[in-house]
Amino acid sequence: MEFALYMLLGAAAGVLAGLFGVGGGMIIVPVLVFSFSAQGFAPEVLTHLAVGTSLATIVFTSINSIREHHRRGAVQWDLFRWLTPGILGGAAVGGLTAALINGPILQKIIGVFAICVAIQLALNLTPKAARPQPKRPELIAAGGVIGWASAIFGIGGGSLTVPFLLWRSVVAQKAVATSAACGFPIAVAGALVFMVTGWNNHQLPEWSLGFVYLPALFGIALTSVFFARFGAKLAHRLSPLLLKRLFALLLTVVGLSFLLN
Repeated sequence: MEFALYMLLGAAAGVLAGLFGVGGGMIIVPVLVFSFSAQGFAPEVLTHLAVGTSLATIVFTSINSIREHHRRGAVQWDLFRWLTPGILGGAAVGGLTAALINGPILQKIIGVFAICVAIQLALNLTPKAARPQPKRPELIAAGGVIGWASAIFGIGGGSLTVPFLLWRSVVAQKAVATSAACGFPIAVAGALVFMVTGWNNHQLPEWSLGFVYLPALFGIALTSVFFARFGAKLAHRLSPLLLKRLFALLLTVVGLSFLLN
């Protein structure tokens, strides 16, 4: 039953990754927190386990999403090339930062972030193109901030990368596609750090690789790789405004439940 839940979660995460460039983490982390809590995992580790597992699944989710966006010529690889060094360093530091925060506090931080993203989506607060495309030092610095925050929240960085690229005069579809590509280095660096920081934690359940829970990883990865391509195709065909608002409502409920728990 639990594995079926993980497969369903992977399908939803894959569609979101392709459609919004969010990597699916904003759905994966809350559902894993609730699932792990229901399974009786230790409160001290279950939030870190959810974040680390989410980052590991985004490695798989992002691959097919990237392929589909690249096939359509939407990924700006010149921007990705210079965002990546900052992302790798920032994600590593973000993973170490999360390890210093206890589980209940980390959960409340994620709840606040979920509500902020919900407000941005519900009100369609899309930044206007205000400045020219960034130079290399700016991309590296922005990548560092994006990688750091994304690793703490267990996301692919789309809710941060897309607004930044739109603000720097990147066309919307190319911003989403480039953000999807950035999810890969965020996920790889973040997941590796969560594996290492949780390696000797004796409160973790069986089948854990540090702060990555393998049954959830495999269940989510099994379906997300297929549905990410579907989401990427929808991103090029549909206006996602209504879907964004429904997603915002879901995030609001999740954020409030984390804060009031």
